Amino acid sequence: MSGAPDGWLEGNRQVLSLSVARLRDHLEGGANAAALTVELERVVAQLGAPSALDLVAHAFGLTPFERNLLLLCAAVELDGALPAACAAAAGDPRRAHPTFGLALAVLPGAHWSALSPSSPLRRFRLVELEPDGEGLAHGRLRIDERILHFLTGTGALDPRLDGIVDVLPRDAGALPASQELLVDRLIALWSRRDVAGGVPLVQLCGGDATAKLTLASAACARVGLRLYRARAADVPAPAFDRELVARLWHRETLLQPTALVIELDDADGPEVTRALAALLERLAGFVLVATRDSLRTHHRVSVRLDVSLPSTAEQELLWRTALGASADGLNGAVTSLVSQFSLGLPAIRAASLEAVERASQQEAPLDALLWDACRVQARPRLDHLAQRIDAVASWDDIVLPTMQLRMLRDLCSHVRQRARVYDEWGFGRRAGGLGISALFAGLSGTGKTMAAEVLARELRLDLYRVDLSQVVSKYIGETEKNLRRIFDAAEEGGVILLFDEADALFGKRSEVKDSHDRYANLEVSYLLQRMEAYRGLAILTTNMRTALDVAFLRRLRFIVDFPFPDAQQRAEIWSRVFPVGTPTHGLDPVKLARLHVAGGAIRNIALNAAFVAADENAPVQMRHLLHGARVEYLKIERQLNEAEVSGWT
Repeated sequence: MSGAPDGWLEGNRQVLSLSVARLRDHLEGGANAAALTVELERVVAQLGAPSALDLVAHAFGLTPFERNLLLLCAAVELDGALPAACAAAAGDPRRAHPTFGLALAVLPGAHWSALSPSSPLRRFRLVELEPDGEGLAHGRLRIDERILHFLTGTGALDPRLDGIVDVLPRDAGALPASQELLVDRLIALWSRRDVAGGVPLVQLCGGDATAKLTLASAACARVGLRLYRARAADVPAPAFDRELVARLWHRETLLQPTALVIELDDADGPEVTRALAALLERLAGFVLVATRDSLRTHHRVSVRLDVSLPSTAEQELLWRTALGASADGLNGAVTSLVSQFSLGLPAIRAASLEAVERASQQEAPLDALLWDACRVQARPRLDHLAQRIDAVASWDDIVLPTMQLRMLRDLCSHVRQRARVYDEWGFGRRAGGLGISALFAGLSGTGKTMAAEVLARELRLDLYRVDLSQVVSKYIGETEKNLRRIFDAAEEGGVILLFDEADALFGKRSEVKDSHDRYANLEVSYLLQRMEAYRGLAILTTNMRTALDVAFLRRLRFIVDFPFPDAQQRAEIWSRVFPVGTPTHGLDPVKLARLHVAGGAIRNIALNAAFVAADENAPVQMRHLLHGARVEYLKIERQLNEAEVSGWT
């Protein structure tokens, strides 16, 4: 068995070899029975612990006859002389393999119930019967591969479970106090027996999957259980296959001290949930379900434990423990990390290890490296739910009226100083919602997405664009579930969420005329609730501010209008649009500003002109921009006015 000491493995090998030799001798007449028995008893006494064969017999409650029948099936696989001995004992050269009839004839204590469907040998699939058309007594018997490996001391998980479960490493490290209490409760629950004689099903509920696995791993480490994980999506849908999985897992629980945690993802559909619920009714042993909300069970006793991330104070202590001596010179950086990122124990350990290692290899401050490491740790949960945007725009790239720029800088202050104002100064106890939300309203190309990039770069936070077409669902309740997954994943890193074309989801709430109207309004209400509770910044963009409900607008902290740029602002955009390395000649921003287009179109024209100039191996000139303007106007189906381009070339 995995993890067994070498001394036991060698002793177990000798016990099995002598047991097989004695069985073969019995089939051949028993001439050496006494000597083999004495030697076997000597080796068993020296072993000092039960052999694998004895462990199996005890775990499954085998009778002496069933034990010997199992040994007979194993012996044929381990001893090349056994097939001939079986054929000779059966008096039929065609039966050079174990059969039930042979066992009934030659093994002591024989009974017919040994191969009934409810017997341990059949129920737990320790042996397999291959009928040959001549009845139960003459069908070939084979030992299950998993059991054979277990008897030899080299057992591994049943191959039929390999695609469903995988082993998780034990984590015996110190947990925060709130999670230590949950570990104690879990262990106490495992020591109880329900009315059916088994341990209760434990449901670990909450939004953070890592925290639930960490807790389960810690509990298993304390009581010496090997923890396996399965995903609900991998649970077979057909009832026959589920029953096979349940029996194979029950067999594993009897062969080794194990626990199983099954992860139910928030995105799993109702079919997956139903299959999981049916399997849970059949699974034996220590079983946990890691889910956001508890499942209903009909027959099995179930207990819910709510698992959350460590508190702010606990996270700060975890950071200082993980960083060790490196934390002493950070001067408040740990507090800043905790105020922005809400990470669990594994993520804190990983981020600390990465940052400290990088700090030892390069000239970079540890606090900056820690911040970047936290951003990386927080990304995986959100990367498959939204599009991460590489924020490259800076304050120098954006052209807006003074008041709008002031509001964007105020937004930065609110995000940056959130912890001080809410926690230290006490506003968090008075504020109705601690989330920071903003609406960016303006025509396409006026700089809404660029402004979000500027904020993300200034605050050194990740920016994620949410595709609302993937969020809104025609099925009742699915839109809220999709929004919940996004906000839950975003909480870990306090990222900036950018909901493009928000009016598609957050338009004027309709008067309730039917059930669809009622549920549409519930979706908006749920969004408002999550935005107000979200610890990061959520930005909504719209091309039509008037399409949004006034009651909705009142609950947003910032509303920034992005006006269509006037001629002076367009000239400023033109003067900034080309990177420093772009060769230009004779460009006139004032003349270019006569083009009545917003910043997005200006960037498109400039980029198109740059490619044309590069292909000519020439600097960008007004004639190239004229070509780019014609292409852009054709794309947006507008007529290029001669007055707009007069005097360009």
